[in-house]
Amino acid sequence: MFANRFALGIRPVLRASSNITARKTVLKASLNTVSTTPNAEDEILIAQRKNRPVSPHLDIYQPQMTWYLSGLHRVTGVFLAAGFYGITCSYAAASLLGLNFDATVIYQTITDLPDLVKYAAKATIAFPFAFHFFNGLRHFVWDSGKELYIKGIYRTAYICLGLTAVAGTYLTFLS
Repeated sequence: MFANRFALGIRPVLRASSNITARKTVLKASLNTVSTTPNAEDEILIAQRKNRPVSPHLDIYQPQMTWYLSGLHRVTGVFLAAGFYGITCSYAAASLLGLNFDATVIYQTITDLPDLVKYAAKATIAFPFAFHFFNGLRHFVWDSGKELYIKGIYRTAYICLGLTAVAGTYLTFLS
């Protein structure tokens, strides 16, 4: 009899009647309804949302290397994509506008820069590229089902950071 009421979350309450032999089961549900307007409903909802906790509450969790590398992987991906699309769109716009923007102009502009600016620009491109490349390989290792335990995750993180340092330095100063 009460199976569907239990499914609805309504609990029946047993009360003793004046006659001890005859007990009645009384369904007690306290529902309050209020007539309101859509604007008032929105205000009530906003007030309720202000009292909700932020989930997950980041102050109680200790930051981990996996958080940082995941965020950095996304940031470097956006940075590299923005650079690629910026150069591609510049070439397209220059050709549509009849401007002289080709590889020789870019090469001449870069060779005229001071060495410090050249190395800073190369490092700005090389380190994000190297990190994104090696972290992508790390994800391929995970996709193959390898290194999916805590020690393996941290081992691959340190390998990724070490290879990024070596490859980024090589691309910046030796290429």
